[in-house]
Order: sequence, then C-alpha cells, then structure tokens
Amino acid sequence: MSVLSPSPAASAGVRRASCDWRLKFALLALIWGMSFVFIKVAAQSLEPMQLSLGRIAAGALPLLAVVLLRGGRLPASPRLLAHMFVAALLLNTVPFTLFGYAAQLIPSAVMGIVNAATPLFGVVFSMMLLADERRPDRDRVLGLAVGFVGVLVVFGVWNSLGEVSVSDRDAMVGMGFVVAATACYGIGTPYLRRFVAGSSHGALELSALQLLLAAVPLVVLVPVATDAPTGVTWQVVASVLVLGVLGTGVAYVLQYAVLREAGATVATTVTYVAPVVSIAAGIVLMGETLVWNQPLGALVIIVGAALCQGLLRTRPVAPPSRG
Repeated sequence: MSVLSPSPAASAGVRRASCDWRLKFALLALIWGMSFVFIKVAAQSLEPMQLSLGRIAAGALPLLAVVLLRGGRLPASPRLLAHMFVAALLLNTVPFTLFGYAAQLIPSAVMGIVNAATPLFGVVFSMMLLADERRPDRDRVLGLAVGFVGVLVVFGVWNSLGEVSVSDRDAMVGMGFVVAATACYGIGTPYLRRFVAGSSHGALELSALQLLLAAVPLVVLVPVATDAPTGVTWQVVASVLVLGVLGTGVAYVLQYAVLREAGATVATTVTYVAPVVSIAAGIVLMGETLVWNQPLGALVIIVGAALCQGLLRTRPVAPPSRG
C-alpha cells in the first residue's frame, strides 16, 4: 500500500461523512418541501395569525430549552435586541402570517413553487444593503431577469388580459401573499448579515431570541384580532408542531450541518429541491392539480436563481493568471 493512499478506515470515514451530509440534505429538503402541506392543513382550522403564533411557539420553546440546558444566555444588548426584533418580523412574524393567508387561497404545491423565488429577492436586497454585493456581474443580472420572468409564468399573467374569474383572482392574490413573504425573507437575510453577523453570541442563542421576539406582536394581536378556533383536529395540532419543531429547530441543525460538511454552494441547492418535494407532496397527499404554466414557471425560477448564485454560468470562469 502506498504511503499516499488513505487507509481503509480513513476511506470508510470519508464515505460515511459523504453519506451523512447527503442524508441531512435530503431530510432538509423534505422538511422544507413538506412544510407547505402542513401549512395548508393547519390553515383549515386556524386563522393566519394563530397559525403563525403556534408554529413560532412550537419552534421557540425547544430551542430555548436547549439554550438553558447548555447554560447559555440570551442576548440583552438594547441595540442587538432592536435589530433582532426587526429580523424576527421579516423572517418569521410577517412571512409566516402571509403563508397562512395564502394557504386559504392556493394549493400547497403552488406555495412551494412561488417560494422558490426567495433567492432572487435575496440577491436584490443584498445588493441594496451590503457594500460587497453592490456590483452584480452579468450572470446575476441575467438570473434576476430570468427568475422574475418565471414568477410571471407561474402567475399566468396572460390570463389577466381577458375576463378574470373569482377563482383566478383569488389565486393571484394568494400567490401575491407568497411573493410578499419571499420578499420579507429576501430583506431579512442580508439585514441579519449587516447588523447581527458580528455579534459574539452563538447562532443557537440568536435563533431562540429571534423566535421569542417574533411571537411578541402575535401574543398581543391574536387575542384581540381573532376568534377562538373551532374544529381543531389532531391533524391540525400535529401540523403546527411539525412546522415549529422540525421546520425551525431540526431544519436549523440540518442546514448548519450540511453547510459545515459540504460547503455553502451545496447548502444553497436545497432551495431548488424543496419545490420538487412540495409539488409531489401536494399532488400525492392533498390531491392537488397544477396548471401547465406553474411547474414550467418553477423551472424558469430555479434556473434564474442558479444563475444568481453562481451555480450556472453563461461563460466559463477565467483561470487565475500566473505571474
């Protein structure tokens, strides 16, 4: 055996690590893709703000328990609390509520398709908020154009040229709610990077704090702005718990693990797998049907997002020059 060849134990370790991140990647895509089905089920009995509060609480309590058991402490700086509150509104309170409204109007699969536009908004607002992102290259500009054309294809904008039925109008409004939610995600991520990334606190403490702050406005609004829910089944309760515990706590751990073991480029590609899961789950589990332009638009959005994130290029990268 050559001294340069890895030992059988080392090779097995590499294969095991490779398998591990792929399994975590698949679980993360499954959790995020399935989340739209759970939103749809929970929205049958809960009003949007109630659904939002339930999933935030279900995600915050386990994270807070882990922080306390590990002897951690939540941040207390007024400046950091203010920035975290803004981030909580953008990344949790508002988009979760908007998804609740969308679930009353459109199928879960369509929510997953439109949500694929999140990376596009991330690029737009990163260029606006982050100094090192303000000079987009040609692929980013092309990707944004392609991606937003895909959004228009999903919407079926040509249908608005004629008489629009009530169902078509509701579908447009529902997809508009999802677009607004993805725009919130697109603003919230670079906002966190600009104002919170330099904090000395760990990601677990910041995540727990973010969810606690996200619940504050809903705790105030839900009792006065909504009626007590009726007809709450075990499926609704289970959906809210899964959205909170898996969609927030477990998904956070999986995303961090994939990022650490496989790198940022691989971690971002989960965005492109999740819509496929949401489409399959909506059709198989909910009996939903799609119009031809919706999966086509999803494909166009994914191509645009891949261009924006450098996963596809219109020209090869020039090799580094040698001095």
